[in-house]
Amino acid sequence: MNDKTILVETFGGSPIIRIIDFFIDNPLFDYSKEELIKGLGISKVTFYKYFFTLESNGVVEVTRKVGKAKMYKLNESNEVTRKIKELVWALGIKAVEMEMKPIAVKI
Repeated sequence: MNDKTILVETFGGSPIIRIIDFFIDNPLFDYSKEELIKGLGISKVTFYKYFFTLESNGVVEVTRKVGKAKMYKLNESNEVTRKIKELVWALGIKAVEMEMKPIAVKI
């Protein structure tokens, strides 16, 4: 069984891909930076290095504050975010097509 998502399997496990992938896989909730670091299993230094890029480009956005912690989600109104999600969708369709190909030949 492969635990890698289609995004990580296709583009590798770089920290920036893993951060985006985490948000795509967990769209119903918002997360603090500490929750993201723990969920991703990466160091704080690595996380902050890449998260800043996503934040400054508007790919992620603050949704609310809980105490001193800011909570984040993917910025659904950002063009880059929309394109990434379209790409993930297209990769998923392609993967299904590849899985169905051997079945179609047997029929």
